[in-house]
Amino acid sequence: MLLVSAPILGVPEKLALSKVIDSGWLTMGERVRAFEEAFADIHGAEDCVAVGSCTAALHLILHALGVGPGDEVLVPSLTFVATANAVLYVGATPVFVDIESTDVPLMSIEEAETRCTLRTKAVILVHFAGYLANREQWQRFARARGLHIIEDAAHAPGLREVGTFGAAAAFSFYGNKNLTTAEGGAVIARDPALLDRIRQARGHGMTTGTHQRLNSRTPQYDVTMLGFNYRMDELRAAIGLVQLENLQEWNEIRRILAVLYRRLIAERCPAVTIPFAEPRTSAHHIMPILLPRYATRQAIIDELRTQGIQTTIHYPPVHQMTFYRRLFPNTNLPRTEDFAQRELTIPLHPQITSPVAEAVVTALATALDGCARAGTAA
Repeated sequence: MLLVSAPILGVPEKLALSKVIDSGWLTMGERVRAFEEAFADIHGAEDCVAVGSCTAALHLILHALGVGPGDEVLVPSLTFVATANAVLYVGATPVFVDIESTDVPLMSIEEAETRCTLRTKAVILVHFAGYLANREQWQRFARARGLHIIEDAAHAPGLREVGTFGAAAAFSFYGNKNLTTAEGGAVIARDPALLDRIRQARGHGMTTGTHQRLNSRTPQYDVTMLGFNYRMDELRAAIGLVQLENLQEWNEIRRILAVLYRRLIAERCPAVTIPFAEPRTSAHHIMPILLPRYATRQAIIDELRTQGIQTTIHYPPVHQMTFYRRLFPNTNLPRTEDFAQRELTIPLHPQITSPVAEAVVTALATALDGCARAGTAA
C-alpha cells in the first residue's frame, strides 16, 4: 500500500536511540535541550520548549497567555480536533470561523471580523497543508482588537516565517509529520518571559527538573504555578535531532513533488482543482485535491485502494463532529463544509518518486472516468 504519509527512519535513528539507552538517562536531559536549541535555530528563534505533543503545546500557550473561562478564541473548523480541544482545556470557548475559499482553505479574516466580540481574546491560525496564512493582514487584525495570535504550525515545520506571527507557535512531531519523533511537539515564543512560563508549566510547575537538580547537587525544588506533565523524553529528542538534519531536504522534495502533481493533474484530471493556486510559502505537508461535484468521493477512495493507493480526508469539519455539534448546534460554515465534502488527500512524502506520482494521477484519472461514466449511465 502506498501510504498518504510515511516516516523516514533508519540506522541513524536506531543508533541515536541506542545511545540514549546506554546512557541510562531517559527523560528531560541533554538531548531534549539540544533538540530545543537546534529546532529554535532552524526557525531563527532564540529558544523553544519541547513537549509531548502539539496538543500539549497549544494548551500550554493558551494557559500561559491567561486565556480562560469567559474568553473566546477564534479557530477554524477545517483542522484537527486538537485545535478546538485545547481551547476547551483552559475553559474558554472556541468560536468556529469559515475558510476564505475552496482555493484558499485558511481562516477567513472577513469572517473572523464578524465573529469577534468583546470576549474574544485570541485567534489560532492553522497553516493548513503547510501553507502559511497572511502574516501582515492577521497582525493588523489582531493589533486593532488587542488579540493574541497563536499559530497551529503542525503542518509547517522548517519555515523561518513560522513563529513570527504573534505570541507563539505550536508544532507537531507525530508519526505522519514532515519531521517525526513518534509523538512530540514544540513551542516557539519570541517573548522570553512567556516561553519561561510555558517551560515551567510543562513539568508540573516545578522550578527545576530532575536533570537540573542532578547538576546543581541539590534535591530542592518548589512549585509556583499550576503545571502539567507535558515533557518530552530523551528517546524522542534523540530521534528528533537526527530528523532535523534532513528536514530542509525533505521539505524541498515535498515541494518538487507538489509541483509535479499540479502539472500532472492539470494534464490528466482537468476537472480536479488543487487549493493554493497562487504561489504561497509552504512546507507541503499534505497534497489536498478537490474532486469535481459529479465524483463520488468514496468511489474514488475505493478505486485507488484497489490499486494499492491510500487516500484520506483533511479534515472532517470539527463543528460537525458529534461532540461539537452538541455544544454549538447552530454553527454553519458553508465554505468549510463544501471544501470538506470534496477534499481528498493523496500520497505526498519524500520516499515518493516521479513514476509513483504519475501512477497515482493515472489511477485518479481512471477513477474519475468511472464516476463520469456512472453518472452518464444514470
